[in-house]
Amino acid sequence: MILYEYPFNERIRTYLRLEHLFVRLSELMAREMPLDHHFALTTIFEVMDVAARADLKSDVLKDLDKQKQALAAFRGNPAIASSVLEQVIAQLENCFTTLNTQPGKAGQPLTENDWLMSIRSRVGIPGGTCEFDLPAYYAWQHRSAGSRQADLQRWAATLVPLAESIQLLLKLLRDSGSPQKVVAAAGQFQQNLPQGRTFQLLRLALDPALGLVPEISGNRLMVSIRLMRHEDDDRLHTISDDGAFELTLCS
Repeated sequence: MILYEYPFNERIRTYLRLEHLFVRLSELMAREMPLDHHFALTTIFEVMDVAARADLKSDVLKDLDKQKQALAAFRGNPAIASSVLEQVIAQLENCFTTLNTQPGKAGQPLTENDWLMSIRSRVGIPGGTCEFDLPAYYAWQHRSAGSRQADLQRWAATLVPLAESIQLLLKLLRDSGSPQKVVAAAGQFQQNLPQGRTFQLLRLALDPALGLVPEISGNRLMVSIRLMRHEDDDRLHTISDDGAFELTLCS
């Protein structure tokens, strides 16, 4: 199944973008080719750009505390496994403490590294990191894979508290939804959202064998999904037959 996710607010949209970058960074750092490590470094710069938003750290800390308070209310509930509950609460507390004690924004210590910032300033220029532009960076790319990986791990360490916090928050959010199987009649699906409940994330699972692509739009009142097919003219066309998929709304 191909899983698509659609955020209902800007905060969750930012979380998903950061998660996407952290997954990419982890995969690239584990590889050994210089080109992979180049893109790992540019991914670190992308994370710094996204995390530069002034209220991001504050939003993450508020969400961690909100989740902790919500789960703490289940203490003593016989239907809840207390050991699992306490483990999750401990994870939330640890993420909150670690992120809160980190000075400034994610990756801020890296901004004091003139060598890294010289690379960052050239990355956005097409071909701007050639050997004649950045000879020291070119030399770094010729070091051993282990040496480059050690450097990347050291630089990425400043991003770990944010990465772990967002990973935990998104896991809890995803676990809050219950999947339901639905059918888009003639490729179109609409559903009114229950009033009095705020949803933050939509998850859509689609069988890749169908060859379909969903176009999702939504707000606090309604969700609309249109199933498309990528044709030979490299354009998306609306299908005329029914299409089944799995829908999950998370709050």
